Amino acid sequence: MTGNPFFETRTTPFGLPPFDRIRPEHFPPAFDRGMEEELALVQAIADSAEPPTFANTVEAAERCGRRLATATGVFYNLYSSCTNDALDAIARDYAPRFAQHYTSIVHNPAFFARVDALFRQRHELGLDTAQMRLLERNHLEFVRAGAALASEAKARMAAIAERLATLHTEFGQNVLHDEKAWQLVLEEGDLDGLPGFARDAAAEAARERGLDGKYVITLARSSVEPFLTFSARRDLRRKAYEAWTERGGLPGDHDNTPLIKEIVALRAEQARLLGFPSYAAFKLADSMAKDVDSVERLLLQVWEPAKRKAATEKAVLEEQARAGGLNEPLARWDWRFYAEKVRQARYDLDEAEVKPYFVLDRMVQAAFDTATKLFGITFHAIPDAPVYHPDVKVYEVRDTGGAHVGLFLHDNLARSGKRSGAWMSSYRDQEALDGPVSPIIVNNNNFAKGQPTLLSFDDAETLFHEFGHGLHGLLSRVRYRSQSGTSVRRDFVEFPSQVYEHWMSAPETLRKYAVHHETGEPIPESLLNRLLAARNFNQGFATVEYTAAALLDMAFHTEPEPDAIDVPAFERAVLDRIGLPAEIGVRHRPPHFQHLFAGSGYAAGYYAYLWAEVLDADGFEAFSESGDLFDPKLSAGLKAIYSAGDTRDPMELYVAFRGREPRIEPLLKHRGLVEETPKAA
Repeated sequence: MTGNPFFETRTTPFGLPPFDRIRPEHFPPAFDRGMEEELALVQAIADSAEPPTFANTVEAAERCGRRLATATGVFYNLYSSCTNDALDAIARDYAPRFAQHYTSIVHNPAFFARVDALFRQRHELGLDTAQMRLLERNHLEFVRAGAALASEAKARMAAIAERLATLHTEFGQNVLHDEKAWQLVLEEGDLDGLPGFARDAAAEAARERGLDGKYVITLARSSVEPFLTFSARRDLRRKAYEAWTERGGLPGDHDNTPLIKEIVALRAEQARLLGFPSYAAFKLADSMAKDVDSVERLLLQVWEPAKRKAATEKAVLEEQARAGGLNEPLARWDWRFYAEKVRQARYDLDEAEVKPYFVLDRMVQAAFDTATKLFGITFHAIPDAPVYHPDVKVYEVRDTGGAHVGLFLHDNLARSGKRSGAWMSSYRDQEALDGPVSPIIVNNNNFAKGQPTLLSFDDAETLFHEFGHGLHGLLSRVRYRSQSGTSVRRDFVEFPSQVYEHWMSAPETLRKYAVHHETGEPIPESLLNRLLAARNFNQGFATVEYTAAALLDMAFHTEPEPDAIDVPAFERAVLDRIGLPAEIGVRHRPPHFQHLFAGSGYAAGYYAYLWAEVLDADGFEAFSESGDLFDPKLSAGLKAIYSAGDTRDPMELYVAFRGREPRIEPLLKHRGLVEETPKAA
């Protein structure tokens, strides 16, 4: 195909994808050629008459698939950030093909034989630490994909992988369908209780949908959560809450319930073929946690304290609700509303008073400047760079000497066709095997657009969180692409992002960057103090809804008879067994739990956020103890983690930074789950 950007040398700044020229029809030919080229290169390695060496096998494999990686990198980022019917169709069509392609590589017997031979003699090869880890991880990837199985089991593994790829794609598309299809259209008289920023965001959402003069609440978290927090209309809160929690599970063609049952059953079969008693056991064998018992022990360490704290919170909320005239039991669509009332009363803190100080552009600058102080990098806008949507901003990242580090794309605003949530990804990973290749990293958020866009405190933390992931990709300094940036174990990948959140809430940051969008005045010290004092408010609720989701994940993936699962009944039984309070909903219900079922990355791994929080709370405490949040020695140690990628064991990296293994006490303290000992009289 002539004129296909994927078959041309890029002339854009620093190799940025030429988004202004890329069309859906360009992807299939690029995918097809990319797979053909990769298979040819892999087969050449497999057929080589030379004895296997690290260079002619492992390093040679690192050079395979670059064209395919380029094309899929662009495609799946656009598919998540700015999809349309054409991209959806391509995703459905190619999901099983990509699974088949990957399986044909890892199940190539001659290719695996060469890797296996090197693995068996690895201690005699004179490899450095990164090379040894690459060889060992590559061999493990082959084994966990079924390369060492007998031919019949290997064929079944291939069929399962192909079917799961299709199911994962359908699951995500069904959720997006429901999120796009639903909207709550409001008139002026329906806005009782909504502060100005929430009204403005709802008006903007209505304008985008051609409903000028009306107001729209969508199922984007940045839209529905403020509505549930402030709307005085209990009937409308219920309507919004039920739509939000039922997305992906509505009867009809887009119901994910039957997909979940098949996904869970196939994963369990996959694990059994590989000799594991459950899918969770299989996934956790290649994690920092190691096994199911360790994960459940961690989750239960916070579950009971969180429930106790939530029970205390509930009593206060009920008192507030009764005073406000609610005589019915507190419901799930009531919690945020009355929690905000209590927060206002207890801390004299009103979200409508706080939000004008959290302007998106200022918070972005805060994230950038923090990275400059910690890691010595700077961000420079490229206003004329090609982008896939006008909301996207592109920055060149440079080091202290002015040398190019990489490109960073920031896509912060919610819109139709963009999946919900927040995430980091890459268009190109850093590597240096055949010369330096700089990374192209993207952050996606879903903030409600405004003039200007105002963030909640939690929104600002999310921005810093995703930027921490972005830094993990940008600061990568590895030789091999397979070890680049965030290519680490799932329960370690959240540490660099979560530890970075702490700098957002540092008083030093807020005093400088939390500036009123109209007056330009910095946040008043009294408001700042009240804001920070309220940090642990409602943490029982937040911890319960998250931990319930993580326990539900483990239950699905340890179920001994997955073929017999009735998904709604299973969900109810698990939540009843662990004692989920009736007034608190699980953070993600199964039909829209994309972490688990729109891909396998976080399947039996949703606990990873809490596991990483043990690391991040303990790690940030080192900066607090030093008295300098930008302590040069600690900053250098932290940068070493961001730069190392998967070249070393994650616990080794953490201990090198902290001087010891992490403790859980800082996490319990950070979440306010430590019960204070009464002072002696």
